[in-house]
Formats: sequence, structure tokens, C-alpha cells
Amino acid sequence: MKIICIGRNYADHAKELNNDIPAEPVIFLKPDTALLPKKNPFFIPDFTNDLHHELELVVRINRIGKSIEERFASRYYTQVTVGIDFTARDVQKACKENGLPWEKAKAFDGSAPIGEWVDLGDRDIQNLNLELKKNGQTVQLGNTRDMLFGVNRLIEEVSKYFTLKIGDMIFTGTPAGVGPVQRNDELEAFLSDQSLLKLRIK
Repeated sequence: MKIICIGRNYADHAKELNNDIPAEPVIFLKPDTALLPKKNPFFIPDFTNDLHHELELVVRINRIGKSIEERFASRYYTQVTVGIDFTARDVQKACKENGLPWEKAKAFDGSAPIGEWVDLGDRDIQNLNLELKKNGQTVQLGNTRDMLFGVNRLIEEVSKYFTLKIGDMIFTGTPAGVGPVQRNDELEAFLSDQSLLKLRIK
């Protein structure tokens, strides 16, 4: 099982971090140890002093595929959820300044908690609302229509490089509003007003 992540897929988010708008999807991976066991709290690692939340739509792949054309990509998923791409921003900054990969900042244990899977049904995957509340206050609010690269395009691009297998997950990028979390914060993530993930920070 692979966790495939997309960076800078919302223009407003790229701008808030002073990043360039990418001409093609930015792809990186997380190991399966990045998944947080259900109902477990998230413990801030001791190697960071600047941990940020990044709310994302997550798509679960339901069949094996390689070099999938965008027009056929919708056949490869039926379920979605929300997830949080936790990022050690200080570690990421140091990696970027030295031209090094981001994995230490993005792929550490527990850095990819996900919510309950729901059937997409006849909903348009490119018109889903995403919301993250921190201690009851909305901190991220977005819609998948604002993605620079839609889900089906992402599947086409990712499958050029990696064979997709059943159970693989694609974190599709975060809208604007990312920010720090502290111990004792409570996060709640919604997909189209449905609460799918609750998380306590320790």
C-alpha cells in the first residue's frame, strides 16, 4: 500500500507559502507507517517546533492500473475521505534550503491520519467542500474545484511512474489556511459538511 501525496495543488496555498505555481503535479510519497491508527491521538514529534496541519481530500484506489489515461481514471476509485498531511515546517524549510528531499518533514510516523471512507456515489469529485476546524473554529475551507490538477489528471500523472494497486491512497493537496498546531488542540475535518475525522493533539 502506497500513500501518494500531491504538493502545491491549490494556487492560494502555493501563494501563502511563497511557492511558485507548478506546471505539473508535485509528487511525493509517505510510508504506511505515516497512517495514524484509528482513535489514537497524534503526538507532536520532538524534532519539530513548527508543526502545521494541511487538510486534504484523499482518494482510495480500487483496482490495479498503470499508465492510466485521464478519461478512464474515474474507474479506479469509488471512495474518498479527508486526511491531514502533517508537516514539520521548520524541518521542511531546512531541507529545501539545502536542496534535500522533504521526507523527514512530511513522512514521519503518524503524519497522515485519515478519516472514515465514504462512497463518492454520483457526487462530482471536483465539487466537494473541505473544512478543518481547530478547537471549534474553522481554519481551512476549500473546494476541490479549485485544484490546479483534478483528481483524474493526478491519477494519469501518478500512474506514469508508479503502478497503482488496490488500497493505494492519493492525498490530493491542501487548500489555503494551513497553520500550526499545539498540544491539546482538537482538530475536526469535514467533507461536504460530514464530519469524518476527529483528532486530539498531544
